[in-house]
Amino acid sequence: HVQLVESGGGSVEAGGSLRLLCAASGGTYSRYCMGWFRQTPGKEREGVATIYTGGGRTYYADFVKGRFTISKDNAENTLYLQMNNLKPEDTGMYYCAADRFNLQLSRHYSNWGRGTQVTVAS
Repeated sequence: HVQLVESGGGSVEAGGSLRLLCAASGGTYSRYCMGWFRQTPGKEREGVATIYTGGGRTYYADFVKGRFTISKDNAENTLYLQMNNLKPEDTGMYYCAADRFNLQLSRHYSNWGRGTQVTVAS
């Protein structure tokens, strides 16, 4: 079982930037997929960006392409999400997730953090 703890959320104005972090511990997978999901007001949880350690392949939702970048520090077991040019519609709770399978942007990950709030003011 993998433990995930998110941090880095906060409040910014539209056009601003935030960097989310997810510290992972307890996992024993040699290869796994980690990613960021969000739940915005009135919507179901949706995939934002994920990365598969088997090759480093990344996957992005269309609504963040060109604005968000996912990366991972394997030595520190930390996942990052650099968010630039934030928009009010990016407001929501952002969750870190991990799974041994390459689930890409699917919501069927087996391990989840508790989330970190991102608020973007117009």
